[in-house]
Amino acid sequence: MPLISGQAIETTRIKQNLARTSLANPVAGARTDITSVVGRLAIYADGSAQPDGNTTPLLLIHSVNAAGSAYEVKPLYDYYATTRPVYAIDLPGFGQSDRDDREYTARMMTDAVHAAVEQIRRIHGEQPVDALALSLASEFLARAATEMPQAFRSLGFISPTGFEGKARDAGTPGTRGRSWIIDTLRVKLWDRGFFKLLTARPVIRKFLEKAWGSKTIDEPMVDYDYATTHQPGARYAPYYFVAGFMFSTDILTVYEQLRLPVWMAHGVRGDFVDYRHKNRVAGRPNWTLVQFDAGAFPHFEVLDQVVSSYNQFLGKLQPSDVGKPTLAHSV
Repeated sequence: MPLISGQAIETTRIKQNLARTSLANPVAGARTDITSVVGRLAIYADGSAQPDGNTTPLLLIHSVNAAGSAYEVKPLYDYYATTRPVYAIDLPGFGQSDRDDREYTARMMTDAVHAAVEQIRRIHGEQPVDALALSLASEFLARAATEMPQAFRSLGFISPTGFEGKARDAGTPGTRGRSWIIDTLRVKLWDRGFFKLLTARPVIRKFLEKAWGSKTIDEPMVDYDYATTHQPGARYAPYYFVAGFMFSTDILTVYEQLRLPVWMAHGVRGDFVDYRHKNRVAGRPNWTLVQFDAGAFPHFEVLDQVVSSYNQFLGKLQPSDVGKPTLAHSV
């Protein structure tokens, strides 16, 4: 069941000594840990200076892979912190959030989005938020928005999954999860060894080069990815990712159900450029589709172009009106 306002979370601060002292926070600003039905979630906040008067909160959500963390949205976080309230989260199983040995599914990640949004809205007077997600997290954000559309003013997807390969347009929710893959990965003989191999520096670098479509990558990301994947419990969530439990079989159906304003961006280089099904949403009045001469992390490569396009999209939105997100005019 999705989280519902009023029963979703306890907004309690967790003592700082629960932090992973060997791991730096992925972004600047204040970190607050909240307890929720999906465990302890780390939420980062910045943006006290708002010279342009934009008080609509912006939530940034990182992707899911072996080394996911809020570091993946750092350029956007740093940019928008100068003009508006900006937040980022570490999803369950990643960064400074809980990394317990449990099942990590699309439902859990969607509920984490609900928990973060509810916390932000409690701070900002229940106004709807702008939310932007990277890669697989776009699926979680899209589902959260269909379940509680009144909580969002707009949605942003960078390099979203769900438009590639065989159409994932089932009529009912489900995932591609395969329990036998989890069972195989968790065999004690190679459980830890496989993840250690998967997160060796050369492997991390190779993955990022494939994502960028270039050998010119963000070097600090290599360092942070290595650090975050060498924390206790780091392998649990990635194993459920590899086994397919975070990929929804009905996500194209979910994307098509969205009525909120949506900004979708992707690159044209690297291994993640299959968007064969984007025609399912292209041309819809609430969808704006753009592409950049970049890889799967365009905000690291061409930040000025990304924020220029996103700001143009946001400029067409009406000011926050609780429960009534609209476009000022057709896109």
